[in-house]
Amino acid sequence: MTFRPLHDRLLVRRVAAEAKSAGGIMIPDTAQEKPQEGEIVAVGTGLRAEDGSRIPLDVSAGDRILFGKWSGSEVRLGGEDLLVMKESDVLGIVG
Repeated sequence: MTFRPLHDRLLVRRVAAEAKSAGGIMIPDTAQEKPQEGEIVAVGTGLRAEDGSRIPLDVSAGDRILFGKWSGSEVRLGGEDLLVMKESDVLGIVG
């Protein structure tokens, strides 16, 4: 199955959360928060300006990003849980 986001939307795969705390304590799956870091799987073509030209996105497929806790819509594609979000939901790109 292929999926191509439209306009300024992104398809994001969450990065797995750490199973240990900073102090070395194991955190069970039920107590872990959803990670706020992800990898972009696919990007849309960008928004259209008033003159009809395309405004390109600042992110591209493969970038690791940080996003807000409640950003995006969860979807299930090909047996995998992914997020679809707007580029404006991205807080920044992780080096």
